[in-house]
Amino acid sequence: MKCAVHTEVDATGFCRNCGKALCAACTRDVRGILYCEDCLAAQLAQPQPVAGAPNPSLAALLGLIPGLGAVYNGQYMKALIHLIIFAGLITLAGHVNVFSLFVVAFYVYMPIEAYQTARARLLGEPVKDPFAELGGNQPIGAFLLIALGVLLLLENLAGLRIWRWVENFWPIVLILIGVWLLRKRTQPTSGGQPQP
Repeated sequence: MKCAVHTEVDATGFCRNCGKALCAACTRDVRGILYCEDCLAAQLAQPQPVAGAPNPSLAALLGLIPGLGAVYNGQYMKALIHLIIFAGLITLAGHVNVFSLFVVAFYVYMPIEAYQTARARLLGEPVKDPFAELGGNQPIGAFLLIALGVLLLLENLAGLRIWRWVENFWPIVLILIGVWLLRKRTQPTSGGQPQP
């Protein structure tokens, strides 16, 4: 059998990964295992686990306790934000039943996010920020927290029945957010094409 690269030379071995016939000049011996150059380059291009990185399975398990998955991943500010959001959603669910769905959704989100963060750190990849593309450089979360705080303060100080308004008109907020996202998605970018 002839070498797959040098067709005039007899093969002396086969790549363990792809099975390609190789001559002595084409083989790459790694601790007695033969690889072709392409397969060896592909193996080296894969991200290598980082020593001392968090365990993704343990991060997901700890993520079931609000904020603890983020603490395990070393993201203390994110852990505090998770606690505040979770407590706020539980408080809101006591007043408006629809917020119970948000409590469940956020409870499912926390372990998934902790797992993905730990996995990215283990593989040496950059940790993805799920809110980075939502508002660009705009502090959307800060505005939402300020608005929610003002509503709660008005409820406490002025005795307004804000929750009655929220219960009746929260679908309008969802419609407005949907229209805003649709408009943002269909506006042409700098290249003149709508965003995908």
